[in-house]
Amino acid sequence: MPLTPADSALFGSLFAQPEVAALFTDEVYVRRLLTVEGALASVQGRLGIIPPESAEAILHLTQTFAPDLASLRAGLLTDGVPVSALLAQLRPALPAAARDHLHFGATTQDIVDTAFVLAAREALRVLRRELLAVGDRLAELSQAQAQTLMPGRTHSQQALPVTFGLKAAGWLTPIARHLERLRELEGRLYVVSFGGAAGTLAALGDRGLAVADALAAELDLAAPPTPWHTQRDTVFELAAWLAGVGTSLGKLAQDVILLAQSEVGEVREGGGGGGSSTMPQKQNPITSEVILAAASTNAGLLAAVTRSGVQEHERGTHGWQVEWLTVPQMLGLTGAALAHTRRLLDGLEVQAARMAHNVAASHGLMLAEALSFALTAVLPKEEAKALIRQAVPQALAGEGHLVGLVRERLGPRGDRVDWAALTEAHTLGSTFNLIDRAIRHYRQVRPSCSLAETPPQSSGSPT
Repeated sequence: MPLTPADSALFGSLFAQPEVAALFTDEVYVRRLLTVEGALASVQGRLGIIPPESAEAILHLTQTFAPDLASLRAGLLTDGVPVSALLAQLRPALPAAARDHLHFGATTQDIVDTAFVLAAREALRVLRRELLAVGDRLAELSQAQAQTLMPGRTHSQQALPVTFGLKAAGWLTPIARHLERLRELEGRLYVVSFGGAAGTLAALGDRGLAVADALAAELDLAAPPTPWHTQRDTVFELAAWLAGVGTSLGKLAQDVILLAQSEVGEVREGGGGGGSSTMPQKQNPITSEVILAAASTNAGLLAAVTRSGVQEHERGTHGWQVEWLTVPQMLGLTGAALAHTRRLLDGLEVQAARMAHNVAASHGLMLAEALSFALTAVLPKEEAKALIRQAVPQALAGEGHLVGLVRERLGPRGDRVDWAALTEAHTLGSTFNLIDRAIRHYRQVRPSCSLAETPPQSSGSPT
């Protein structure tokens, strides 16, 4: 197994969504660096900061240049970043008069961070699409299974009757919130990085902000109020969002694993996967396991990103590199978790008959709360609870239904109790309204989050 399974030809499909993984290859990464360098030269040429001929030559070269990756690797070991070695390859290919105008007024971190933002934007478009697909499927599942009765469980013990539609609605609601968070995050994340050597843009005199604003516009980004070389809160916000999505998907997957246990049998993953090499009767919940693994790994990576944001003065020492080790991997893992969740939901087999069997097998114990409230019409509350407690051991032993056992103990005093209402199907409270609300909320959120929106251009000037 390779050091990073997400980059493996064998394991990659488990731990990285292919479209996201393709955005972080060495070739695409370097091409993105070239895009930023070309955009910088282009806007500086238009602003008259470098000669138009130099700008044109640099832009053309960055669009056509084939870098020597082996040489970049050697430079990376020396400099810690590939930009210096890339510039060293570009300059000899330029006209002599244009060489000094390449990378003019910029610093390495400007190029690398802006390229990262461009990569994150492309990756988040894929993740949004996958998140919407998961949300759509959950909305359909919530509606289709709205009345499918099943045991509700608290602390892993049967508690009150619920429906599978309500459980699916509980999975859906965080998806809507994650979409809202993503829309808010994008406005803060999609900004250019351009501050020069120490964040003052001193090399450009009084033209620095004009270049920053123009570069942002050229790349369809916004311009932040100040350079963010050591302001890493938006990177952390991105990582926290990725971990949050993973947590919600992990909760869904954990529920499926528990519901698919042999003794429970209320759902199956479907699709024919998850077979055992030695036990032909088994169908292991492999898809759910992979989703959980991705979510758990992202939670651990988030801790590293949290610490990486504590950076020194105007340029950090090591936190930047920690982001390289973590955030792209988190994007890939989240993409994989979303793709696997989509596949899980598409093939999920809801075993409604088994759910009904498990409800019946509880011998009415899930009606204890409803029974307690119903008995207060004829008994003091504490006496009603005591009466139910006395009948519970008999119901647990299979000696009768809890409601019937209590009714027998109550005798004629129970004539005023509405016994017909004391069934699991009649004690679902606001279940159906809750399902409707969850679906309606998701459908209200969905249209505004369905497309990648470019944040408005901004100079960051105070208003």
